[in-house]
Amino acid sequence: MKYRSTRGGVSGLSFVEAVMMGLADDGGLLVPDSIPNVSEEMASWADASYGELATAIMSRYIDDIPHEVLSELVRTAYASFDHPDVTPVVQVGDVHVLELFHGPTLAFKDVALQFLGAVFEWVLERDAKAINIVGATSGDTGSAAIAGVRGKRNINIFIMFPEGRTSPTQELQMTTVSDANVHNIGVEGSFDDCQSILKETFSDIEFKRAHSLAAVNSVNWTRVLAQVVYYFFAWYRIGQPAQFEVCVPTGNFGNIFAGYIARQMGLPISRFILATNENDILHRFFSTGVYSRGEVKQTHSPAMDIQVSSNLERYLYFLMGCSGENVRQFMAQFVNEGHAEIPMNTRILDDCFHSGAADNEATLKTIRDVYDETGYVLDPHTAVAMHVASSHRGDGPLLVLSTAHPAKFSEAIGLAGVPVVGHPSLDQLSELPTRKQVIPADVDTLKQTIVQLSAH
Repeated sequence: MKYRSTRGGVSGLSFVEAVMMGLADDGGLLVPDSIPNVSEEMASWADASYGELATAIMSRYIDDIPHEVLSELVRTAYASFDHPDVTPVVQVGDVHVLELFHGPTLAFKDVALQFLGAVFEWVLERDAKAINIVGATSGDTGSAAIAGVRGKRNINIFIMFPEGRTSPTQELQMTTVSDANVHNIGVEGSFDDCQSILKETFSDIEFKRAHSLAAVNSVNWTRVLAQVVYYFFAWYRIGQPAQFEVCVPTGNFGNIFAGYIARQMGLPISRFILATNENDILHRFFSTGVYSRGEVKQTHSPAMDIQVSSNLERYLYFLMGCSGENVRQFMAQFVNEGHAEIPMNTRILDDCFHSGAADNEATLKTIRDVYDETGYVLDPHTAVAMHVASSHRGDGPLLVLSTAHPAKFSEAIGLAGVPVVGHPSLDQLSELPTRKQVIPADVDTLKQTIVQLSAH
């Protein structure tokens, strides 16, 4: 299996080369040359553990890591999860909820980033190299990325976050990590500012190579690949229905895109219900075909407070017949004009996405209603999904992805009038010392910071 860029300028990469490149050198995102269909094998995986299933699925995309090594990397990655199923499914009313928050930072991103951290460490050891990971976070990615590589040899990590715009708990999960290879950077701006500084830094190919930059944001294909696994795992856990619907709360389109890949591989997902908050760029895109930037609004579900969804480009690539030229033109128009449109005839080709948005009021009401009816406490992102799913679902089985533990969002839970739940790993954070640097939203300042701190 080889990898190519969505914009056509890079091709023929192995899996490890794709992991290490992160963002493609032409500014695009890396995708596999083909998507394997595994319909024939699916029956034989019914009794597999999460780790066995992950190894079986991911090996279809990985030629350059020996099978037994891959199996060991998977085992290492998920050893830190607090549930034997890694991503268990629970019944909440008439909905199946896939709990993706049993990793070290209590967010779905642990599933991918614990694996990515293990892959990075193995590759760097093998090749006697070192890297500087640079990432941006709207909340959960940062702490999950840090947890994936903290204390690991040959790796420095620099995480930008919008200063004062993540939840206090999310910030503490990053800034209380004392390992010397971890550097937290508060940026005076929005998450979109952090994303654009990140893209600009990686687009400076000379700087990227000189300082061995690597990406952990969902631009990295490994993030998507690791997430494909739990869609299959959930299907086995809900009894292998002939068809089922999936509702995913998403801002960056990475989590739901992993589901799209699972569907292309043969998983019988009849349709996706894309759920977002008041930052509804994706809902607007799937309703109108127009991808247009708006102002970022702060909500109770901050991981979705995004107006540029970086992973959508991968979906556009497949929607546009794998034409790098079409994707390049679309993205150039979006960057230059702030909006771009998919032709109507292209949109008709793919009707597996339905979408909806929930505002703050609906989010809190859903947390309260679900608790009153079932005793189950939703985090605000999962509440957005539950709200949107309630008005879009069909008759068949429904799987809702729960992306974070409610203890991470005690303020919103309290506002909903529901008893606040705690978690031992969070309760101790406020006692610990913190470390961070604050910089202006400026690419040169970030570069100077990387040069300075990676020299130590």
